[in-house]
Amino acid sequence: MRRAVLAPDDSLPDHPAPPPWPARRIMLGGAMLHVRDTAATCDGCEPAVYVHGLGGTSQNWTDLAGLLAGRLDGQAVDLPGFGYSDASRKYTIPAFADRLVAFLEHEDRGPVHLIGNSLGGAISVRVAALRPDLVRTLTLISPAMPFLDVRRTAQGRVLPVLAVPRADRVAAWYFSKLTPERMAQDALEACFGDPTRIIDRRREEAIEEVRLRFTVPHYPAAYLGSLRGLVGSFVRAYLPGSGSQWRLARRITVPTLVIGGSADRLVDTRVPAQVARAIPDSRFLMIRGVGHVAQMEVPRVVARAVAGFLDEVAGKVAPSAEESEKSLDWSP
Repeated sequence: MRRAVLAPDDSLPDHPAPPPWPARRIMLGGAMLHVRDTAATCDGCEPAVYVHGLGGTSQNWTDLAGLLAGRLDGQAVDLPGFGYSDASRKYTIPAFADRLVAFLEHEDRGPVHLIGNSLGGAISVRVAALRPDLVRTLTLISPAMPFLDVRRTAQGRVLPVLAVPRADRVAAWYFSKLTPERMAQDALEACFGDPTRIIDRRREEAIEEVRLRFTVPHYPAAYLGSLRGLVGSFVRAYLPGSGSQWRLARRITVPTLVIGGSADRLVDTRVPAQVARAIPDSRFLMIRGVGHVAQMEVPRVVARAVAGFLDEVAGKVAPSAEESEKSLDWSP
């Protein structure tokens, strides 16, 4: 594990908070997958795929994808059951990974720079471990890798609901009692180290996404099913067998960047460093005062880290030989 290298700030474009990137729909195995394409601003930009976390959508990547459009030809997917994508029969990490593999094979752009956040990070770990032919580099932002202390996640209070029969109906009833504005604010407070960092435009988009969820009957089942799938992966990680997420992480051979936030309320803040130690060829960055979705809260810092990582992998900068878990001190 090495310290991440940050590209100079002036190597990135100005950031005018672009609108959500254009979307299209593709059919995979009889189900629709909703995809947003970020137009690359350079000839020969390398392909990238962005994978959001639990309860998120492809719009979680709008800012980061825009900042990296001069380097990456990006695609952001709505995972099955989220955003505009069709529901799924299963909401497990293997099922999500299979759908992501099917998407990568469908697009046939060669190995991609795979970038995942939270649940999307856990899915990306599995894909990179089992299908290294599809992955050029791996970037994990607050990956939802297994830990056992439920006191270290704000999701702990939701876990008892998973044992309730037809828990999706309970969740649907609860969601119906909240306004979109309240649900969006609750999500921002859970995911951001400092919710005041979100600009008005992104807050309005978050409220519109919540309104969409009210119109999608399968959303409560998708949310709770995905949470149940994550919990199952946590349990299996500490049992014998090949399904352990930690065993898969140790199999990853592609260059990897791991980013965490010291104010993460959803994933144990010790996890990103543990992931970086597990993956053989890894770099690590912990950003102080930032929460679970660093790519949304401080997109420019994350973009500098990804750009520096890509430069290092391409041999444009010398990698740091220092093994460290020091944090980057960042302030708005």
